Amino acid sequence: MSTQLSSLLNRFSEPETLKMAKLGRELRAKGIDVIDLSLGEPDFDTPQHIKDAAIKAINDNWSHYTPVSGYPDLREAVCFKLKRDNNLDYKPENIVTSTGAKQSLANVILALVDDGQEVIIPTPYWVTYSELVKIARGKVVEIRSSVENGFKITAEQLEAAITDKTRVFLFSSPCNPSGAVYSKTELESLVTVFRKYPNITILSDEIYEYINFVGKHESIAQFDDIKDRVVIVNGLSKGFAMTGWRLGYIAANTDIAKACEKLQGQFTSGTNSITQKAAVVALTGDLKSSVEMTEEFTRRREKTLSLVKNIPEIKCYEPEGAFYIFPDVSYYYGKTDGNEVIKNAADLSMYLLNVANVSSVMGDAFGEPNCVRFSFANSMTNIERAWVRISDALAKLK
Repeated sequence: MSTQLSSLLNRFSEPETLKMAKLGRELRAKGIDVIDLSLGEPDFDTPQHIKDAAIKAINDNWSHYTPVSGYPDLREAVCFKLKRDNNLDYKPENIVTSTGAKQSLANVILALVDDGQEVIIPTPYWVTYSELVKIARGKVVEIRSSVENGFKITAEQLEAAITDKTRVFLFSSPCNPSGAVYSKTELESLVTVFRKYPNITILSDEIYEYINFVGKHESIAQFDDIKDRVVIVNGLSKGFAMTGWRLGYIAANTDIAKACEKLQGQFTSGTNSITQKAAVVALTGDLKSSVEMTEEFTRRREKTLSLVKNIPEIKCYEPEGAFYIFPDVSYYYGKTDGNEVIKNAADLSMYLLNVANVSSVMGDAFGEPNCVRFSFANSMTNIERAWVRISDALAKLK
């Protein structure tokens, strides 16, 4: 007897980021020394003051069901953070907390997108964006960018992509995977287009906010006349090294916030009580640990870029934020080591995994088939070892 599964499962793909991590773990289980440059996870421990807050919450018996949108003091803490860091005014009723920024994104997409409606997404984009749109039965409309233009789109490209079916514009800054960071001037040029189309909601993923190498983070919600149409998505995983704690949040107008709360009430209800209490301390406390992490990522970025420059066939944009490089590797398409022919980014990623024992993620997953994503959220020693291996493996391709 074969089980009949829902057609929903045919609409979207497994995340390539998780797939590559799984393949790497399988090789490690066989005793192979695999260096992981695939996953987007800080290799730091959660700061002690945040862990202490969680321990206190356990001892104080915060162990019961939580409100769907989050404890009141947590939503106040999010508002405090948005005012302190971004000079944005929100009230607790604008905030919904979830089990990670991924659930926050899912809530918003499901709340806004109906069958056949269009969601504009600049490439490259995080792998889950397009799949969430497909789950909602929406249509993904890509705006292509490239290494040459810093992986950013122009106002002209944006306006050309808009149709009467456009419902949402979804982007991230800093961007996973490219590391592109939009300046205030660049955001303002996009806003001039959005002003003409009042029915479009702007979904701004700002999860890498603190990991910025070029200056102050700029949120598109700072433009008052469109702020009510912006949904900010953020969380604690990247800036506070809290990936396993699972807490994300949105800041949105009350209609969207209530819609997301309604959806979440049927999926997961409120997120973990202990995490919420720790999150209050993270969001309102000293950012010294976050700053120190970014300083270390800055050093790793410089080291990675210096090593990549030794491979002249790779075209690499210097990331302005996040902790990835996303080089154009298309030079190697059609090359062979005598055993395998590299036809595309997927082939190259698998070649590097099997020959160099370094995991990466093919660019197709991010909407850019000429690129491969490499993380520098690993130790300096492992970064240096990995790029020696990558260089040696690529040198075999003729």
